[in-house]
Amino acid sequence: MQKIIPHLWYDKEAKEAAQFYIGLFDNSKLLNVTVIEDTPSGDSEFVSFELAGQEFQAISAGPYFKFNPTISLMVACESVEEVNSKWEALIDGGTELMPLGEYPFNRWYGWVQDKYGLSWQLMLVKEGQTSQKIKPNMLFSGESCGMTEEAITFYTDIFEEAEIGVVSKYKTGEAETPKAKVNYADFNLCGMEFSAMDNGMDVDFNFNEAFSLIVNCKDQEEIDYFWDMLSAVPEAEQCGWVKDKFGVSWQVVPDNMEEVLFKGPKDESRRASDAMLKMKKIDISELEKARLAK
Repeated sequence: MQKIIPHLWYDKEAKEAAQFYIGLFDNSKLLNVTVIEDTPSGDSEFVSFELAGQEFQAISAGPYFKFNPTISLMVACESVEEVNSKWEALIDGGTELMPLGEYPFNRWYGWVQDKYGLSWQLMLVKEGQTSQKIKPNMLFSGESCGMTEEAITFYTDIFEEAEIGVVSKYKTGEAETPKAKVNYADFNLCGMEFSAMDNGMDVDFNFNEAFSLIVNCKDQEEIDYFWDMLSAVPEAEQCGWVKDKFGVSWQVVPDNMEEVLFKGPKDESRRASDAMLKMKKIDISELEKARLAK
């Protein structure tokens, strides 16, 4: 099971967006679509899917959070033609953030926000250069600008089987804001590759709940551990969601959450989801007690 799963929040378009993304990548498929009725956001549609063999989840739960470039998906493309074809699909109805072209750091690259608001970085790599097709990229901006190196050290200290790779710094005068320190870093958490950088531009957007990271936990002890390590904003705690000290949102949940909420009889699922919606930190025993209550 994938330990960390990227999670995307949409108003009403989660399934539509997932199907669009599936059409862009080989080894991709829709895994599950389920509706939970009468949540605080109304009826919410949960979608799980794979892109290039990696699991993602998405939800349609109202217009409360909007994507911005603080977390994007960096795609390793093995030909100019692949970069161009994905660019054409993603720019349709979307917005260009960095034009498609040649840059000092990459021979053929572009940054685009698609028609649903999600940001993608497309870059040309040599065949076999990377084992992970799609890599979440964190852009430390606004209040968190300058914290990239501190953050990746924090994350790799928390997770087992984690390591920091390359850390490259801005040279004098390269960034518009003096707060920016790291222009590129990569790190690995539980087998998932990430990249990160400080935003060299002086902007006012920050991380938000539109793009969060699910942590699948094997038991209550692990939930308690990750909750204690990651939660730094008490008012953000709800239904397993926490926000860390850098502003990144995480969902700390049992690894059988989909089974508990979606796989059983409808009345059991309803009781479990009602119980979960009243929780801050997920209590596995209370969820199970609610699910089996008569």
